[in-house]
Amino acid sequence: MCKEKEMIERNIELSAEFSRYLFEHPEVETKIPLDAKVVLLPEFDKELKRFNLQLGKNIEADGGRVVYILIKNIRPKVLSRIEKIEFEPVAN
Repeated sequence: MCKEKEMIERNIELSAEFSRYLFEHPEVETKIPLDAKVVLLPEFDKELKRFNLQLGKNIEADGGRVVYILIKNIRPKVLSRIEKIEFEPVAN
C-alpha cells in the first residue's frame, strides 16, 4: 500500500473518532469557524501528525483557513459497547 493511501485511511478512522467526540462535546464545534478546514494532529501517531501538519500548511499556502486540533490520546478500539449478556429461554 502506498504511504499516502495509508495516511488517508488513518485519517478517515481518526476523523470518525473526532466526529463521535463532537457528538459528545457539541461546545467544541462552536470554536471551529465555518470557513476553516479542520486538521487533526494526533500526538500518539507522530507520522500521521507530520503528514497532517503538511496538509494544513498546504491549505494555508493556498489561502485557506485552518484550525489545528491536537489530539493528545485515544482510547483503545472497542468493537462493542455491550458489557454483559444473558440468554433467556424463548417460549414456543
